[in-house]
Order: sequence, then structure tokens, then C-alpha cells
Amino acid sequence: MVGVMDTASFKAARKRRSWLVGVAVRLVKEKPVGVFGAVVTLLLLLTGILAPVLAPYGYNDTSGPLLAPPSQKYLLGTDNLGRDLFTRIIYGARISVIIGLGATALSTLISMFIGVLSAYRGGVIDLISQRFVDAWMCFPGMILLLVMVSILGPGIFQIIIVLSLAFGIGGSRVIRSAVIAIKEETYIKAAVAYGCTDTRVMLRHILPNIMAPIIIVFSTRIPGVILAEASMSFLGLGVPPPEPSWGGMLSGAARRYMFMAPGLAIYPGLALSIVVFGVNMFGDALRDVLDPKLRGGVGRFDRTKKKKGG
Repeated sequence: MVGVMDTASFKAARKRRSWLVGVAVRLVKEKPVGVFGAVVTLLLLLTGILAPVLAPYGYNDTSGPLLAPPSQKYLLGTDNLGRDLFTRIIYGARISVIIGLGATALSTLISMFIGVLSAYRGGVIDLISQRFVDAWMCFPGMILLLVMVSILGPGIFQIIIVLSLAFGIGGSRVIRSAVIAIKEETYIKAAVAYGCTDTRVMLRHILPNIMAPIIIVFSTRIPGVILAEASMSFLGLGVPPPEPSWGGMLSGAARRYMFMAPGLAIYPGLALSIVVFGVNMFGDALRDVLDPKLRGGVGRFDRTKKKKGG
């Protein structure tokens, strides 16, 4: 019995690895821009994780000259307080990674909870939850963010909570649609007829079969979260100083000394633009590769018919 279980586990692991390899191969062959986005995403993660190692100075070290131009000692120059701009951009990547991944993961869990429960149970639960989602989506997103941050106050943890609620509630529609598409399948009805509880059906039979849309939602939501955090920091309601956020770096000193030291606005804006573009391209490419409807190819049956001339 143990040998049979080990063989089954080995086959399942091998099948997962082959699926991941297939996704990677299709991504490289069909989506070269997506590969660029994957490289940017990987560099963002590594920069955020290794920020204390990569940064030559402390992010709040004011020992440098004020508004110094780029040099060998200060690669991108310094700001109005003598802080190394290159160091602060590196630490800004860490803020983007923490908030981007944290808020995206939590918002995806919220979307899964609302979408799966609403679609599977249906009836009054679905009606009430979807009317709440409709009312939530009627309000402009930035207004909701500003109101919630004004209530909770600035800070990394508060920003993660606010962005999770803002993106998670509205994004539950995608998960709900995926559940509605499969909940009438034969294997779901068989699990119900076998006596499985609703919780077991949702966790063991529905969630594993909607992982592709969940991955797509997660990957395409990250750039929106990063951009929303930068917008809030630019308005002064995001990560409080002296923590270096790219949006906060674009505000304040960058606007006051833009003509004296253009790099104060150019470098954080360029870093934000590259990261948002790269992660967005990676998410779009991953969506096209994982969703058969968007891959643009023909199915196995259609290829067989074409070979036969039918």
C-alpha cells in the first residue's frame, strides 16, 4: 500500500512538473514580451529581498552632499537631504514587493472566498453578496482608497489591508464566473451525491479546477496594486517617510527640486514605469498561455480534422 501511494505521489509530482515545463516553453515560444516581463518581475523580487545587501548605503543615511549629480560614489546622485538616490530606489523596490505581494495575496483570498461561496451556494447568498459587490464597484477606486486610509492611518500594514479590500471585493466577479462555469460538471454532482459536504466540495473539487483563473487574477493584479500604492504615497497617504516609496519619492522634494536635480523625478518614475510594464506584460502573457480560449491555437480534434482534410 505504501509503495502504491509513493508511486501515485511520484506520478502526480511528475505531472505537475511537466505542466510547469509546458507553460514555460509556451511562454518562451509564443510570448517574448512576456519573457521580458518575467525577467523584470524576477529582478524586482530579488532586488526587494536582497535590498540590504545590494544597497551601498542606508536608505536614511544623510551623510552625502545635497543634490549631488551622479558620480562614481553616488551612482544616481543624492536628494535634498544628502541621501543616496540609488539606495532609496533599491529599498523602494522592497516596499513594492512587500505591498504588491502581500496585498495581492490577501485580495486574491478575499476574491476566492466571496466568488466561490457566492457562486456555489447561489440563492439569497449570491444575491446579497453580488448586490454588495455592485454597490462597492459604484464608488471610484481612488476615493475608496483615500477614505479607508484616512480612517486607518498610513503605514505598510494599513496599506496592505486597504488595497486588499479594494481589489479583492471587486475582483471576486472573475472567480465567481469560473465557479459558475464548472459547478454543474459531472464530477461536482458525483461528489455531492457521494455525500461530500459543501466545504469539502469547494476545497477539494472546485478550487483545484479553477487554479488557472486564480493564477491569472493574482499575476495581473500585482501591477495595479503597485501603482495604487505609488499613487497613494504620492498624495501623502501611503507609506510614511522616511521609508522610501517610489510614489513618495516622486512627491515633495522631486517636485520642488525638479529643475535643479531632474533625477529626483526621473529615476523613481522610470523604475515604477519599468516594473509596472514588465509585471503587467508577464501577467498578460501568463493569462494567454493558461487560458485555452486566448491562446489562439486550435484544439487536438481540430488539428486531426485538418490533417484528414476534413
